[in-house]
Amino acid sequence: MGVARTTTGTAKGTTKKTTKGTTKETTKKTTKPGMTMTQKILAAHAGLDYVKPGQFIEANLDIVLANDITGPPAIREFAKMGRRKVFDKTKIVLVPDHFTPNKDIKAAEQAKVLREFAKEQKIVNYFEVGAMGIEHALLPEQGLTVAGDCIIGADSHTCTYGALGAFSTGIGSTDMAAGMATGKAWFKVPSAIKFELTGRPGKWVGGKDVILHIIGLIGVDGALYKSMEFVGDGLANLSMDDRFTMANMAIEAGAKNGIFAVDEKTRAYMRAHKSKTTTKQIKVYAADRNAAYDEVYVIDLSKIRPTVSFPHLPDNTKPIDKVGRVKIDQAVIGSCTNGRLEDMEIAAKILKGRKIADGVRCIIIPGTQQVYLDCVKLGYAEIFIKAGAVFSTPTCGPCLGGHMGVLAAGEKAVSTTNRNFVGRMGHVDSEVYLAGPAVAAASAVAGLLIDPAKL
Repeated sequence: MGVARTTTGTAKGTTKKTTKGTTKETTKKTTKPGMTMTQKILAAHAGLDYVKPGQFIEANLDIVLANDITGPPAIREFAKMGRRKVFDKTKIVLVPDHFTPNKDIKAAEQAKVLREFAKEQKIVNYFEVGAMGIEHALLPEQGLTVAGDCIIGADSHTCTYGALGAFSTGIGSTDMAAGMATGKAWFKVPSAIKFELTGRPGKWVGGKDVILHIIGLIGVDGALYKSMEFVGDGLANLSMDDRFTMANMAIEAGAKNGIFAVDEKTRAYMRAHKSKTTTKQIKVYAADRNAAYDEVYVIDLSKIRPTVSFPHLPDNTKPIDKVGRVKIDQAVIGSCTNGRLEDMEIAAKILKGRKIADGVRCIIIPGTQQVYLDCVKLGYAEIFIKAGAVFSTPTCGPCLGGHMGVLAAGEKAVSTTNRNFVGRMGHVDSEVYLAGPAVAAASAVAGLLIDPAKL
């Protein structure tokens, strides 16, 4: 059976290639398809030479992660297993970030469980308030995640670390407990979709706009239990912060993980962010030339406009030119998706010398203590405060309707977070519009969704 390939236009600047069958049959033998980046990492961690989509494997883990919401249930399950010690105290990472600083008594009790377990188990990488950050911004910054790692986290946005060329995916608290105990996890090897990125993004277009464009293109289940693999010469025009944002939101397309080809920008980032608590071995995996992909999309970055996701699903996207007149009550800039220094810099450029619109609450949350400190040193914090924004300690807070910006009935927010489900940031009758930091900051000034170029 030869290769059958059809090409159809899907959206401006985007080409879709659907590939069915990547093996050639002969009367003598059948050649195995090559492996994708994700498949190679999983094979290596399972001690296998080759894996194929749909195969079940048991893989060794490099990092097992939990936060103050998912950690306590995992710790209780760990105790039920009768285990006294975690498999490796240097490979467990605990970060209280969702409801911290504690918003109420229940949140305080949750954090206490995490704190006491970390002390009892002598967990090396436990990050308390004052040293913590939003977990998926913090771990790469601390050098705890590197290319070639196999990572699980009891949080759906654990797929963030694919920006570094690692396999990382979210799991439940029970699997987290098993991972802490054994250092292993079961996986079904995913098939993959390849995204070939070309061109250079225009002004005010970043990783958030690119991933929202892609999710709008393929849908919230368009990559269900698949690996989204990002390659192409357009990668050179995306910063590491752009890539973290894109990998972070792979789960919003239903993907098992998102992963980027490793290039010099990736290597430079890893050189600049080396762990002080553990020695990390970097191993770069590239997809085989004959790797099999369910679909291939060619995305011209130069054609993408600033993009907004309307309520109540991330795939309900519109380019900024077509959003119409949408007044907002709140703007949130931060989260594990867009709380990095580059996001703060973009917000500062737009807010400098301007004022937040009357009736709009603008909440800016740096992803880590280091980002917070950098914002102070670079003068961004002063810009934010003079503009009339709130500048917060790192926390997930408003992203999940936890605290620091919960919405009332009928209110609308533009947010750089990752989900806009019904009631995600507060009342079920509130609305969340997802956007990048440029659109969010500009909208905070205008009082309605707006193209940053029009300020």
